[in-house]
This record gives sequence, structure tokens and C-alpha cells, in this order.
Amino acid sequence: MRFCTTIVAGMAFALSAVTAQAETWQMATPYPESNFHTQNILQFAKDVNAATDGKLQIKVHAAGSLIKHQEIKNAVRSQQIQIGEFIISNLANENPIFALDSVPFVAVSFEDSRKLYQVSKPAIEEELGRQNVKVLFSVPWPPQGLYTDRPVEKIEDLHGLKFRAYSPQTERLAQLAGAVPTQVEVPDLAQAFTTGRVNAMLTSTSTGVNTKAWDYLKYFYDVAAFLPKNIVVVNQRVFDALDPATQKAVLESAATAEKRGWDMAATDHVDQRKVLQEHGITVGNGSEALNASLQEIGKAMGSEWSKEAGERGETILKAYRAQ
Repeated sequence: MRFCTTIVAGMAFALSAVTAQAETWQMATPYPESNFHTQNILQFAKDVNAATDGKLQIKVHAAGSLIKHQEIKNAVRSQQIQIGEFIISNLANENPIFALDSVPFVAVSFEDSRKLYQVSKPAIEEELGRQNVKVLFSVPWPPQGLYTDRPVEKIEDLHGLKFRAYSPQTERLAQLAGAVPTQVEVPDLAQAFTTGRVNAMLTSTSTGVNTKAWDYLKYFYDVAAFLPKNIVVVNQRVFDALDPATQKAVLESAATAEKRGWDMAATDHVDQRKVLQEHGITVGNGSEALNASLQEIGKAMGSEWSKEAGERGETILKAYRAQ
């Protein structure tokens, strides 16, 4: 009996030791669980858990339930949370390099978007690294299209409309289109349109479906303005405190999540466009006049970005165009 008691006690001690070694990271993301970005992150968390035999667990807090979108990067930086996801262009006011993937009509396909990311990634990592923030992986949104509560055939039809802005780039695009930029986060879209706070927005098919856009607007023009990217980051000190095996598991899981996320984004765009149509939204590619005007806005914004980004930005653009 004493022998059995000793074995049980030993097992309990071993179990408690393993539990004590386990670490949990709190992760904030602004998007609902139904969104493909969040689904990808939930799988990433499962992969990390499996790869580390439960030694590192990631608790995902979706839909901005833990930290508001605009505050996620700084929450990671200050170690308020260990890991988080946000759209890169949210940081455009910090440095123009963060705005590049949201300059309209620079990269309008998944292939071009990937090339643009590869040439700009070192600069993004460098800038975030100065803030004690380490990049784990990045996944694009599908091409951004124009949603409106009324028909839009030419750029003049946007004049005076209240246009949802979620980044400095979408705010500038609204201004150049003659619209009135209005900041609205994803969870508030339905209410904003229903109450007339906004009349138009530039966003993905994914966001349109996630927010049931058919309840509050009627038109979607697939103008493929740009493919903004989300980025998943971890506090550098938190990552450095992991043992080498766990670091390797996190990085490998992140690489898998990045590849999976890009594939999910491409599939999601096609699938969700069909969903919009099935729910009664008029879906088209936009008139020649509208697209021509949007292209001109893109050229103007590209020129503004180049001047702001300086020599460093021009070097990145040259590397991208060389591909």
C-alpha cells in the first residue's frame, strides 16, 4: 500500500511539474470567429499546442473582445498581451512603409501582393523590431471592392457620400473621390449603414459576408483596388524567453499558417462573392469610367507615397517592379 501511495504521489508531482511549465499566451484579434483570418489563427494555436505537447498554449480572443483593433500593436509592445493580429496599414501614420500594401492599384492580384510583401517584409520587420515586436506571419485580405447603398457609375456619384475609412489610405482615397471619410470598425458596420452614418465602403467580400452586408446595402463593385494584409506579431522578449525547441515550433507553425492563410484568402474571395449574389446584392466589376477614375486616384496616392517614403520606399518599389 505504501508503495502504491508513493507511485501515485510521484505521478501527481510529475503532472504538477508539467503543468507548471506550461505557458499560455493571450492573443487579440479584431475579427469574428467566422472570418477566415480568425479560423486560420485558431488552427495556428492548435498547431502550436500540438507541436509543443501543450507546453505553449495560445488563447485567442476574437472580435475585439480583449483589445480594440487600434490598440493591439501597442498592447503587444507593452506586453499587456503576448501576441496579436492587426491590419498593417493601421500603422501607416507611424511610417509610410506600413501603408504600401494599401496604396491603390500598386498590387491588385494575390501573385503581385505576395511579391510586394516579400520585398517590403525586411523593412516591416525592422520597423516593428525597434518596438520590441516580432513578426510571425502575414495573410492578405481578398481584393478590396466598393460597397454602396446606391448605384455608382462614375466617380462623381461618390461625391458627398459618407465613406467608411479604416486606415489613413482609405481615408485619403475617400477624400480624393470627393467623399467624406468616416472611421467605422467592422463590428459597427451594420449600425453605421442603417443609421446613415456611412453610405459606401471599400472592403473585401469576406467582410461583406461576415457583416451580412445584404441587410444594409445593395451594390458591390469588384474593383480590386488593393489587397491589404493582416500581420500576426509577438512580443520579442516573450518570444526570446522560450526555449529553442518551442521557438522553432512557433516559427514552423507560423510558416504553415502563412501559406494556409494565403490559400484561404483566394478561395474565400470567390466563395463569398457568390454568397453576396445569392443574398440579393448586385455584384459587378464597375464601369470603365469608375475604374478609370479610381486608377487615377491610385496614381496620385502612389506618387504621394513615394515622396513620403523617400529613397527607402523607392528602392522597395524598384525591387517589386523588377519582378
